[in-house]
Formats: sequence, C-alpha cells, structure tokens
Amino acid sequence: MSTNLEGEADGTMMCCASCGTAEVDDIKLKTCTACKSVRYCSVKCQKEHRLQHKRACKKRAAELHDEILFKQPERSYLGDCPICCLPLSLDKSESTMMSCCSKIICNGCACSNDLRMFQEKLELTCPFCRNLDPESKEEEIKNIMKRVELNDPVAMLQISFRRYRSGDYDDAFAYANKAAALGDAGAHYRMAMFYHEGQCVEKDGKKELYHLEQAAIGGHPKARYNLGVEEMNNGRTGRAVKHLIIAAKLGHDDSVDALKDSYEDGLVSKEDFAATLRAHQAAVEATKSPQREAAEEARKE
Repeated sequence: MSTNLEGEADGTMMCCASCGTAEVDDIKLKTCTACKSVRYCSVKCQKEHRLQHKRACKKRAAELHDEILFKQPERSYLGDCPICCLPLSLDKSESTMMSCCSKIICNGCACSNDLRMFQEKLELTCPFCRNLDPESKEEEIKNIMKRVELNDPVAMLQISFRRYRSGDYDDAFAYANKAAALGDAGAHYRMAMFYHEGQCVEKDGKKELYHLEQAAIGGHPKARYNLGVEEMNNGRTGRAVKHLIIAAKLGHDDSVDALKDSYEDGLVSKEDFAATLRAHQAAVEATKSPQREAAEEARKE
C-alpha cells in the first residue's frame, strides 16, 4: 500500500508515506533526511517508497539547499573586532590575529593599545586578553599551538598557512581540514583551494564546490564570488547574479565590478543594482572609524 502524500511537502506529515501508518505512542516516524518532506515507519517502507519518492525528494532537497545557500549573511565570516565591536575589514592587512587568544583585532584598536602601553611605559600586552606579547617567533608559534590543542579553528587555519608557506603541504592540508570540520568558513575556502590546485591531494571539483558553498554560507565573500564566476561560466546567469549580489553586499569590491558588467549586459535590473551598490557602500563604511584611519596613516609614515 502506498499513500498519495508526496504533494504534502510540508515536513508535518504524521503518517508513513509508504503504508499510511499513523504516528502513535508505540510507532515513531522518521523523516526523510534529504527532503524533510515525508516520514516513514520503518527502513523497509522507506526502501519500498524510494522509486516513487526519488524525483520529488531530489527536487525538494535541492530547493532546501538553495534556500540556505542564497541566504544573505548578516556579516562577513571575519565578524567584528572584539574591542571596538565594529565589523572587520575584508582587507586582512587592516587587522591582526593575536597568537595568545586567536582573537582578530582591528589595527585601530591594536595601535591604540600599543600607544597607551608606550605612553604609560608598560610592557606590550594583547588588547583583548592582556597576555604579554610573544618575544620571539618561536614563542608566538607555541602560543598558537596551545590554541590548536584547544580545538580553536582560527589557530588551526593560521598554522595551516604557516605550514603551507614552509612547503609542508600535507600538514597544511591536515590543519585546514580540521578547522573546516569545526565549521570555520576561512578553512572551508582554504580546503576548496587545495582541491582546486591539487596540492597534496588530487583535484576534485565536487569537493571544491562543497567547500566553496560551505564557505559562502559562512559569509566568505571571495568564495561567494568564485561561485558566481563559475555559475556565469556555466551559463547559469541567474544563480551567478545572486552570488555576486550577496558578496557585494558584504563589501566585496570584485563582485561589484562583476555586477557592473552584468548590469551592462542586462542581467541585473537597475533597482537591484542600485540597492546592491548602497548595501556595498554601507558595508564598507561600517568598517571605518577614526582609530582605524589614524592607524592607517601611522602605517603609511
């Protein structure tokens, strides 16, 4: 017996999609993990219903995936500076990761802290946790490894970059993989690059795409931009534009440039393009402050 419940893709079905058995105290139904739309009383019923359900399941699963993929993140994966609570710039030269606590501090707060330490003739300390600054590269690495032992994905990714620069690609991959498994968007993007370049691992387009999508969902604008370019190259312009708009609203300049070309080609409406430009400008302005501007001027001197 097979019930005609396939059209009720609302995730609230209270009877087995295959045999129609209702959920009662002694019968617990399990939801299809892919589409979340139908339930089954047993593995046997799920297998029997598979052929009938397969097409609708695949379609609904893709819809659910896109709902997550194309949701606009509130902020970039870098988040806010924990001192001034302003969004961190996408330009990583404008912030510093502290080896003692793995916090990423904007240059404005870091410079203000250093200036105060100098004026009061105090030893330099971390602006966040107040631990003393490391006196050597060896001590700095030791601090980061302590954070790695605590399963800190930011520290793991930092070690991955350092291992990569030293030519230890296997270790670089391993640390990035661990950080990605902990949900770090930056690590997912790094993993995508490993699978794209084929260093210490075979090139794998599917795994590259998976990590790019996970990074994009986590608010990584470069990953989102790459997805947009790939979709554009494959002729899926609608999906490409969605990716570029999301990345541009996070303050990503290359995505704005790509959207300008898409607008000239008639792929983006005037209203959407204008709204994206305003959102991009707002995202960029949100990363600015007098302290950060002073730090930038000091760096140029």
